[in-house]
Amino acid sequence: QVQLVESGGGSVQAGGSLRLSCAASRYTDRRNFMGWFRQAPGKEREGVAAIYTGNGNTFYGDSVKGRFTISQDNAKNTLYLQMNNLKPEDTAMYYCAAGPYLAYSAWYLLPNKYNDWGQGTQVTVSS
Repeated sequence: QVQLVESGGGSVQAGGSLRLSCAASRYTDRRNFMGWFRQAPGKEREGVAAIYTGNGNTFYGDSVKGRFTISQDNAKNTLYLQMNNLKPEDTAMYYCAAGPYLAYSAWYLLPNKYNDWGQGTQVTVSS
């Protein structure tokens, strides 16, 4: 099990940017998936972005494509989410998660495929 700690959330106006960080407590397997998820009040948790740590391939939810970028720094055991052109509908608690190797692309953004979760960091975007 790996412990994950998110940081970098905050309040911004629409059109602004934030960068979220997720520090892992230990080296993570270079053949697994890590992802960012979000949950707004009264809504289900949804996948935002995922990365295959083996080769750095990235995957995004349709609502954030072209605005968000997921990346990793293996030397620091840290996952990032750069969020640009933020919109009020991006307001949510954001979580990072680590999971095993996922064989099917349909699984990459499914929360129930990930095992270890951080405590979350709040992002609020005002119009």
